[in-house]
Amino acid sequence: MLGYHVPDPDEAMLVSGGGSKDNAPFRVVIGHGTWVLPFFRKVRFLSLAMFEAEIAERCVTKQAIQLDVRAVIAFKVANDTQSIVNAAQRFLSEQEQEMSVLTGRIFSGHLRSIVGSMTVEEIIRERQRLADEVLVASKVEMGNIGLSVDSFQIQSIDDGNLGYITALAAPHNAAVQRDAQIAQAAAAQAAAQAEQESLRRQAEYSRETSILRAQYQHDIDKANAEAAQAGPLAQAVALQEVLEAQAEQARKQAELREQQLQAEVVKPALAEAERVRILAEAEANRTRIQAEAAASNNRIALDQLLIEQLPEIVKSAAAGLAHANVTVLNGPEGVGEIINGMVGQGLTVFNSLQKALSSDNDRAAD
Repeated sequence: MLGYHVPDPDEAMLVSGGGSKDNAPFRVVIGHGTWVLPFFRKVRFLSLAMFEAEIAERCVTKQAIQLDVRAVIAFKVANDTQSIVNAAQRFLSEQEQEMSVLTGRIFSGHLRSIVGSMTVEEIIRERQRLADEVLVASKVEMGNIGLSVDSFQIQSIDDGNLGYITALAAPHNAAVQRDAQIAQAAAAQAAAQAEQESLRRQAEYSRETSILRAQYQHDIDKANAEAAQAGPLAQAVALQEVLEAQAEQARKQAELREQQLQAEVVKPALAEAERVRILAEAEANRTRIQAEAAASNNRIALDQLLIEQLPEIVKSAAAGLAHANVTVLNGPEGVGEIINGMVGQGLTVFNSLQKALSSDNDRAAD
């Protein structure tokens, strides 16, 4: 039938009946459409999608131990023209079914062969090596039928009820359990240490907090106490200052009073005592002079002697007043008055002596 045919993205369109340019039995069209002449051309489609095959094969190892191996193969028709031609000539009628069966058989044969050259320990430890060797061994055959393998994965390896694999795993399991127990014990110890450290830190923090709280409370109490005492303290200081000022004032008043007493009582008393002393000395001199005059019976000599003694009398009075702290209130006039007073006292003493001597002479004459 005349028409324009376009293959799906995962299909290869096969046009037969007209030959091809690359000597293929049919023309392969991928990714675009083409016109097909009816009655003279025939169109078929080959899937380029991914297919999957599972295998479960009982294999015998190098040690004659049977192992049940399960694996999965992911494959598809290769994209090149020759691979498409090879696959179409073999699988076009029953594509997925025939491809999966043949692929499984190819991989099963190579799997048995390679497992037979390995020990159980090698198979268990080097599973990827087993898969790679099977994949490489099958690649040529798969290419001859136009198929390419994307992956080959071994799903499980089992020895049935022999227990060989279990025995191989026992030391590892024991080591794993031991390590797990050690790790668990270490984790428990670390957790206990962490908990103890946390409790210790909490206790330290609580203690530090209590200390800081006590210090803050102490500072607060101290500040409150100082604030409470500030008023009475200031009052006491002010009172002390007042008392000190009053004491200073009293001291000054006492000093002033002492000075007043010195001027009013002590100094006059000292002056009076000095006057009495001077009079006593004059009296003593009078008696002496009188005695001398009586002895000599010479009045003129007696008067002359009194006159000569008058300066000494005045000098003695002045010497006595020199040690007295006499306050002069009226300046130079006051000084003159003091001097005149001393001379007057001397004349008084002189007159007294004259009278006394005259009286004594008169009594002596009678």
